[in-house]
Formats: sequence, C-alpha cells, structure tokens
Amino acid sequence: MSRIEYSAEISELLGRVRRRPNAGWPWRPGEAVPAGLPVKQSWGWLFVPDGRVLTLVNPKDGVVSLPGGSLEPEDDGDPAAALAREAGEEAQAVIGPAHYLGYLYDRVGSANGGHECARVRMAAALRAVGPTAPDPASGRHYRRLLVAPGLAVELLGWGEIGLRQAHAAVATAVAELGVPAAANETIEELPPSGSTFVR
Repeated sequence: MSRIEYSAEISELLGRVRRRPNAGWPWRPGEAVPAGLPVKQSWGWLFVPDGRVLTLVNPKDGVVSLPGGSLEPEDDGDPAAALAREAGEEAQAVIGPAHYLGYLYDRVGSANGGHECARVRMAAALRAVGPTAPDPASGRHYRRLLVAPGLAVELLGWGEIGLRQAHAAVATAVAELGVPAAANETIEELPPSGSTFVR
C-alpha cells in the first residue's frame, strides 16, 4: 500500500477538518429523479486526469465539501448547469460535461422549506481552476484540495452512502473521462494562482 503524501501546511489544515453530521439521506444510484420530486441541489465529483477529485475546505470552520449547491432560476432546472455555475463561483473551476450519477432523497426537505426534494450527484472532468476568490454567494474563501475519492469520503464524513457515491463516480469517470481506477494518493493544495489540467 502506498504512503499518502502531503505537506506540513496541508497537515495543519487537515488537522482542523470538521465533518458535518451524516444526514442519512437514501442514495438512489442511476435512478432518474421521479416526476414531481423537485431537484434542489447539485453537487459534483470533479476529476483531474490522475483520478483525484476536487474538495473544498472552509478554513474558517474546517468543513469540507464537494463543489456544488442549490439550483437558481438562471439554471433553468438543469442540475448540470447548476453544478458548472456553483463550481465556478466556489472554486473558480471550469468543468467538462457533467454525467448524472443518481440522487439523494431528502425526505425532510431541509433544502426545500420542509418539503421532500432530491439532491443530485454528478461527475465531470475538472479542466482548470482560476485564481482563488471568495464565493460571491457566501463570501467564503475556500482552500482547494485534490484528494483520492476514498479520502474525500472520509473528509466529508459521508460514511457508507458516501462510499457508494464515490464508487459510482469513479466507475463513471473511468468509463467516460478516461481516468485511472486507482487514483494518485498524494494530497495537493491547488495554488492560489490557479491550474490547468491536461487530458
């Protein structure tokens, strides 16, 4: 088994990571969202060519997330458009076409005013990130880390359901994006000036 490599600065950041409580939303892999169930959020597993994915760390509270968020009117009900917009706002990311993975069924509707809703998961290629900037919606200034998908699940605190999502994301990324099934294990923080990923 290879050793996970990372810098002292990343070690200090990871030491402050705080995981959100697992909501336990049922995962519906590969199933279309049923008619009448509103899609309120779209989040993405964004892959670079070596199989790692982009995770965002809020240095203020240590919470880790995948890029994504709520659908807005300008997204016209399209989860892929919402993901591309949110990834750009939160991580200054440019992504390729998004591939649908499935959805989480939020029965208590915490993202929908107490009414049931779907939270979509997608996979896409991460093509580039621009110079770091605060999220215009929240003012949060995220640190951008590339990590192996399994480690992303651990940092997110998503447990078994998160692991099943990661497996679906990796299978899709291998088939559709040409990434390796076994990701590079190095943890890397993207530079504030940005990066481009060659495919």
